[in-house]
Amino acid sequence: MMLIKNALIINEGKSFKGSILINKNGIIDKIFKDSFPDSVIDGNKVINAENKILLPGIIDDQVHFREPGLTHKADIYTESKAAIAGGITSFMEMPNTIPQTITQKLLEEKYELAANKSLANYSFYMGATNDNIDELLKTDPKSVCGIKIFMGSSTGNMLVDNIQTLVKIFSESKMLVAVHCEDEKTIQNNLKIYKNKFGNNLPIKYHATIRSEEACFKSSSLAVELAKKYNTRLHILHISTAKELSLLDNTQQSKDKNITSEVCVHHLWFDEKDYENKGTFIKWNPSIKTYKDKTGLLEGVLNNKIDVIATDHAPHTTKEKSNGYFKAPSGGPMVQHALVAMLEFYHQGKISLEKIVDKMAHTPADIFKIEKRGYIRKGYWADLVLVDLNNPWTVEKSNLLYKCNWSPFEGNTFNSRITHTIVNGNLVYEEGSFYENQEGMRLNFLRD
Repeated sequence: MMLIKNALIINEGKSFKGSILINKNGIIDKIFKDSFPDSVIDGNKVINAENKILLPGIIDDQVHFREPGLTHKADIYTESKAAIAGGITSFMEMPNTIPQTITQKLLEEKYELAANKSLANYSFYMGATNDNIDELLKTDPKSVCGIKIFMGSSTGNMLVDNIQTLVKIFSESKMLVAVHCEDEKTIQNNLKIYKNKFGNNLPIKYHATIRSEEACFKSSSLAVELAKKYNTRLHILHISTAKELSLLDNTQQSKDKNITSEVCVHHLWFDEKDYENKGTFIKWNPSIKTYKDKTGLLEGVLNNKIDVIATDHAPHTTKEKSNGYFKAPSGGPMVQHALVAMLEFYHQGKISLEKIVDKMAHTPADIFKIEKRGYIRKGYWADLVLVDLNNPWTVEKSNLLYKCNWSPFEGNTFNSRITHTIVNGNLVYEEGSFYENQEGMRLNFLRD
């Protein structure tokens, strides 16, 4: 058993001084406010959390850990380890690996890999193509996080652009459908214009106008239209424009919405001015856009039009990212730094601790209906993170855990430091050291 004592607990919109007792099965057994009986200490491992905040473990609903087939960039072990160091205790991983996760057999093979390699809890999306509807409809909603549709081409070339296919998925799927929304025709028309103007030396700064606001809004509008028509449980990934907020609702709690959305940390942190210094290392799909979009997206988080903050962690090697515009792949590593980046916004007075916890732990658990995770509650799994809010450190190659060994945050100094990460009641990370004798668990979902 384990006792975490004297923390400032941030949970369910409240903060209070308290202690948490975890039983031998990894379940939160008791939550003490203020004091606890001395007998609780006897025979238990005790973590003194004085002057630290205690959060429920972060749940990242969108990562690319590159296994199988792309393990020169990343793998489930290395990236789950980086996630743990970043306070992420559960992740949901995308299907654009090699081979693509587009059959039930390939999906289960990923789960088998994770069972032996992942330090964090895990789930994997089933990938949609233009012709695998029969396989999609076999997906078990109680053991798989969702179906992923690329309604815009991205890394892995899994574009679903057949309207009849989209109608069939939206009308027949009983599962959560997560979508990447960018209109491919709009992107290709824009790309043709800029390639004619600049040739192969197209400056990276035009990425935002090639993968434009119009491309995002047109595709998101189609997804929302289909979801409303067929009553589909829709989750729009990585919203990148303020304009798309007009498609979203904040009159209901997130757990009651049929259409939910996500923003990623990089779309809240960077804007188009950063292309000058960061170049292709901040090339993402959807693209980093304007300052107005960045600030509008944060407002969408605060007013609950946006439901979830995630990473879209998508590593590539330094060599790959160092290419010119056309050859440099989109995506970047984020899981080790997502929580501390959001806590930087807290230090700047832009967001509360309670809102960060809501958008990065509570709401992902709610909208995906994850069983007994995402909250600090008696009877729930003890997925917990301790943070020292006043312990500055600078992101350098020497402290990176990503297999690709680079970060768009290199050189940034963060005020907050994750000190402990507990997964299923097991201390996995403590002050820079890892205890790897326990693997994460497959997530379960409370769905019909």
